[in-house]
Amino acid sequence: MNLYALETHINTLLNVGKFRDYAPNGLQVEGRAEVKRIVTGVTASQALLDAAVECNADAVLVHHGYFWKGESQVIRGMKKRRIATLLQHDISLLGYHLPLDAHPTLGNNAQLAARLGIRTEGVMDERELQGVGNVGSLAEPMSLDAFGQHVAAVLGREPSLITGGEHPIQRIAWCTGGAQGYIQQAFELGADAYLSGEISEHTVHFARENGIHYLAAGHHATERYGIQALGEHLAATLDLEHRFIDINNPA
Repeated sequence: MNLYALETHINTLLNVGKFRDYAPNGLQVEGRAEVKRIVTGVTASQALLDAAVECNADAVLVHHGYFWKGESQVIRGMKKRRIATLLQHDISLLGYHLPLDAHPTLGNNAQLAARLGIRTEGVMDERELQGVGNVGSLAEPMSLDAFGQHVAAVLGREPSLITGGEHPIQRIAWCTGGAQGYIQQAFELGADAYLSGEISEHTVHFARENGIHYLAAGHHATERYGIQALGEHLAATLDLEHRFIDINNPA
């Protein structure tokens, strides 16, 4: 498939144009014009790029790409090595951040909810067109410890659990990655618990003092599934070869 046709297809699929993001969505580093084999992964780390070279990939699709707002514009050190790897092997890099978080079926939040058995009922902030975070419910109420064990079994890592009281969890809000700051919105929506990837000092006090449970299940762990689902979708609909490579990250 032509590289630019592939980019246009993904941009349309993920409705890229409606997002105000922290990095460019779409083609970030241009490689060969024809794409047959794609590799997907969470972050365009050197380890992922080296694995893509071993796979003879034509393009790499990630959730965390390059050229973030506020980062140095200088191409040196780690950034130079990464970009050099792509250019030397004529491999394209495409990155999709908020559009991949928010997609209603392929997105990180949708995919995580499906795996955890959460019924999605809406977005956390209806004023936001992109609807990055979601709110929903569990089929049956669960204690914080029981739900934490369920999350650990599904994601393969123990979440940090901050108790907000003795109440069970049924109504829950969630947003994958580094979205612990959305706990305020989760509380205002009447959620029993909020789940995200990371945790901060402030998050702990907010949960305890406002009576809302908090689960920090890992930035990487909560965002493995959207990019994998996107790759599988492209392979099934565009006759592309796809391989998802999970570079372990404990954060």
